[in-house]
Amino acid sequence: MISLARHRLTPAQTGPALHALAEWTPADAPAGGLHPGDVGWYLRFTDAAVYLWTDDAAPVAAGFLDGPVLRVTAAPGADLGALAADAEQLLEPGNDWSDGLPVPGWERERESWLVLSWTPRPVSSRAEPVGAADVADRALVHRAAFKSTLTVENWHTMRRSPAGELAVETIVRTPAGEPAAAATGWFAGAGRCGLLEPVGTAPDHRGHGYGRDAVLGTCAALVQRGASAVAVLTPSSNHAAVALYRSAGFTVLRENRDWVRPASV
Repeated sequence: MISLARHRLTPAQTGPALHALAEWTPADAPAGGLHPGDVGWYLRFTDAAVYLWTDDAAPVAAGFLDGPVLRVTAAPGADLGALAADAEQLLEPGNDWSDGLPVPGWERERESWLVLSWTPRPVSSRAEPVGAADVADRALVHRAAFKSTLTVENWHTMRRSPAGELAVETIVRTPAGEPAAAATGWFAGAGRCGLLEPVGTAPDHRGHGYGRDAVLGTCAALVQRGASAVAVLTPSSNHAAVALYRSAGFTVLRENRDWVRPASV
């Protein structure tokens, strides 16, 4: 008999969810809608809320609302029907996508996300680890690449979170010392797949291989910690990103399609 319970975790309480997600991460790519690194990146927000579902106190799924998208990874063999029935209580109008958890009556989105995987190999890269003196420039690159509001304080909030120790970050500079590209990688444990999230190059420095170097430097750092492979996810329509990852040696492992409310398709 299923005794399903949903727990709303504050950032400081996310350790059990991160541990469960790491255990469910296989060697080649994330198993569902979330990798521990997705939660780690989300924890840059002080008001982040992560949900952990348990059955008789044993974790069976973890997830959070990423804007309009419910992102969930369930344990192998978990009752997806029971999880979906409970998760629907979180879905208000506007929460019209589900990544990793089939919602009854919803349909597959037309656009796919590519899951690309990188197998460890020797690399050459201009990337350097992000140190204390690089934090402002790391945030600057992200804001330039994504028109984001990432601040230095956001970065410190993320690194102080229970996921902070899982992060591996690199930055690439121009010969003149300007920050050009940066990448954050996430470790899920020895023998498990790491994740790139996010990767960005400042618009003024694109086309010079800086993004590729950030990717390769971060992948190498994750493998040095014990990752079996490194995965990255990107929309299939993002041709520039797909080309970048292919140039760094990533291959497409599979395509994912979110579940969408029928009225939103």
